[in-house]
Amino acid sequence: MSADGYDARADFLIEAREILDRLGEQVVALEQDPGDRSTLDAVFRGFHTIKGGAGFLDLPPMVHLCHAFEDRIDAARSGTQALDAAAFDGAQRAVDLLLDMMDALARGEALAEVDAALLRQVRGENAPAAAPAVALDLPDNLDDLDFDALLDSLHGEGSIPGAAPPAPPAAPMPKPAPASTAKPGAVEKATPAQAAAETELTVRVDVRRLDALVNLVGELVLARNRLKTLRPGVQDENLDRAVTALDTVTARLQGAVMSARMQPVSRVFTRFPKLARDVARQLDKQVELVVDGAETELDRNLVEALADPLVHLVRNAIDHGIEMPAVRRAAGKPEQGRVRLAAQQEGDHVAIEVSDDGGGIDPEAIRRSAIRKGLIDTEAAARLSEDECLALLFLPGFSTRTEVSDLSGRGVGMDVVQSKIRELSGQVQIQSDLGKGSRFIIRVPLTLAILPTLLVELDDDVYALPLVRVIEVVTHDDSEVLWMDGQKILDLRERPLPVLSLREWLGLGNGVASEATRGVVLQAGEQRFCLLVDRVVGREEVVIKALPRSLRGLPGYAGASLVGDGRMALILDVDALLESAQRGSSATARGR
Repeated sequence: MSADGYDARADFLIEAREILDRLGEQVVALEQDPGDRSTLDAVFRGFHTIKGGAGFLDLPPMVHLCHAFEDRIDAARSGTQALDAAAFDGAQRAVDLLLDMMDALARGEALAEVDAALLRQVRGENAPAAAPAVALDLPDNLDDLDFDALLDSLHGEGSIPGAAPPAPPAAPMPKPAPASTAKPGAVEKATPAQAAAETELTVRVDVRRLDALVNLVGELVLARNRLKTLRPGVQDENLDRAVTALDTVTARLQGAVMSARMQPVSRVFTRFPKLARDVARQLDKQVELVVDGAETELDRNLVEALADPLVHLVRNAIDHGIEMPAVRRAAGKPEQGRVRLAAQQEGDHVAIEVSDDGGGIDPEAIRRSAIRKGLIDTEAAARLSEDECLALLFLPGFSTRTEVSDLSGRGVGMDVVQSKIRELSGQVQIQSDLGKGSRFIIRVPLTLAILPTLLVELDDDVYALPLVRVIEVVTHDDSEVLWMDGQKILDLRERPLPVLSLREWLGLGNGVASEATRGVVLQAGEQRFCLLVDRVVGREEVVIKALPRSLRGLPGYAGASLVGDGRMALILDVDALLESAQRGSSATARGR
């Protein structure tokens, strides 16, 4: 760290990790089209920039590794040595090793020397050779400002993966060119001049400052909601105008602050071409990964939290979904399988899909496996629909695999995926067509800070339901509620829906009988159910707060908030409520 407090190493780690994420994707794209000069230049530029920063920080192992691949790329660009499979394997090993080095630096550990065999593989050499003395393409008087410029030469908040602004005079580099990906979505590429202009308009801000702003805006939203509830009792035209103006400004400020926290899902998607390549090679399968909608934006916390679930789903699609080449050929399919990773915004939430054109999921095989493992009894399994059989994949300990491998695991994973998505107030749906493939669709809100909800009441208490899960509000009488296999069922336009009374679920008894009952039809995955309440208050945006200590760990609650009239509202977990509705007993639900 310099005397003025600037930590060059920390800044280098941030920039270098982003470059490495892009490099994994770019190397895969180059392997598919070795003659693409723009991608070749982008890969060279990535290793060159990391080498420059490593040289400034006196990290010889990292410098040697990057320089070795620079030599290999130079040979390919000059036409003296074409890139082959060994070169691409070496490049991916180099990316993995550089990531390990970044982790070691972050822990404050010294870097080990790079294995000479790997350096030879990266260079394409057959005979043993010692690591060369590297002459860095950097001036002797490189200072912190020059180092910043060097890193910024490839980084800009508005730029796309592989597109970089021109390098500063202090560190001359090859002419920048946008990089192609394996199968990117239709994204307009920025020119170097555009990227440079965008870089000049950006500033790096500590995430904690953004979080503080979000919290303050949340308090402002609560105050606005409170004023809006008080306004109807006050006949004052000036007050009405002031509250209306405050409402407008608060909404704009809320949108501006939230947009500052938004990041494209490409920050996660860029790592998957390399992941798909590595998994496919390990399994001797041929797989093409198609990425769409990488420009779709989400709250940064959600982007980071989605990484692990998506890694599991993509690995599963290749391991469990895509068949071996011989099997695909026998089935009349191309030997190369296809996995699609796509994102798109749908209203106030984002849908992310992981699909494949593999063998699909057999509901009957899932039913038999669940019975065999004792996860469900035979009688209950026989009543399950095909969609409900697919939902069994999320049971802890479920697996249809009879053998254990590094990829297939030991029957864990899908339940963890579902739990993680639930923590994000999202849901996972499964669709499958036997012999043609399967789809896993994750839906999460754009942000977790402020949630659009439908407020309902039970006696004098208020509860919040995520609006994205609400299908409709219905009014019915007791004659429309039937009993089937010990479960209350509402016949809604000839569609039977499980019924759950919020009052009974809370253990408050049956309440006072009335001629008509209010119900909210909710969606959980592919299933719907009806939640009975006393009254429906209406829509309100709420600021999500942590649960009171006495309620933490109890199923059925996703958070809490203050509503406009000052009361505390518990935000209900729709998935947990559905499980209760399926069990048909509040005592069972509360005793889990």
